[in-house]
Amino acid sequence: MSDDTAPRREPVRTHPALRLESLPQIRRWIIVPGMLLAAVLALGFSARFIPGFAGAELVADQELSRHHDGVLNAAAMALSGIFSPVGGTVLLALACLFLLVVRRAPVNAMAFGSVASVGWLSAQLVKVVVERPRPNPALLADPLAPETGFDSFPSGHVSLAVGLAFAIWFLARGTRRERFSVVLGAVMVVGLALSRLYVGVHYPSDVLAAMVSASAAVLFFCGLWNRYAMALVSRLGFLRPFGPLPQRPPAAGPLPRSGT
Repeated sequence: MSDDTAPRREPVRTHPALRLESLPQIRRWIIVPGMLLAAVLALGFSARFIPGFAGAELVADQELSRHHDGVLNAAAMALSGIFSPVGGTVLLALACLFLLVVRRAPVNAMAFGSVASVGWLSAQLVKVVVERPRPNPALLADPLAPETGFDSFPSGHVSLAVGLAFAIWFLARGTRRERFSVVLGAVMVVGLALSRLYVGVHYPSDVLAAMVSASAAVLFFCGLWNRYAMALVSRLGFLRPFGPLPQRPPAAGPLPRSGT
């Protein structure tokens, strides 16, 4: 039979509600995130302990603080509230509920929330290790939200934005909305990074580290999800009324007996 007359196989299409059953995964999903995390920690300890490092970075915050504008102030403070711990929790909860109840996609809801949360929470782990002080608001011309404490590195707001950007892209991947999701995610991350510098609560290295550490956390999580998540999710029968779940792997039967 010639190639022209041979039957063509239709591509296997994943059910939309199971789109995130498998997440994009890099080959070195343990080594690469580990190297990225090591680089982030090296940057964090350098920023904290090398004399003059913070002073050189503070110049960017001071320059932005001297050129505040009413409209930009409102936008920056709005972003600070939306991506704050309370605002971020509400945002993720609403997104997951929409996927679960409206889109009838429990797997997508769990994956979306998990990816975004892993990117967000990665910042808290690095904060505890590095303990870098925030910029001194007394050194800024117009501190919009004076904050102090040893939780500057990396930015939790930017980490949440990175986690959300990955989750949105994963959900739109392979659809007509994929390109828009990439642009939306990039604008969201860059906008949050600039807003945190504009408000004066982070150094430039804080927002850069957040982009890298959150990305590393998501890349590592994708490997874990692809190996273990579906075996667990398939057993959550209480979610089945909300939408399809992955099929449980068939149980291994008894080993055949050898003849005697």
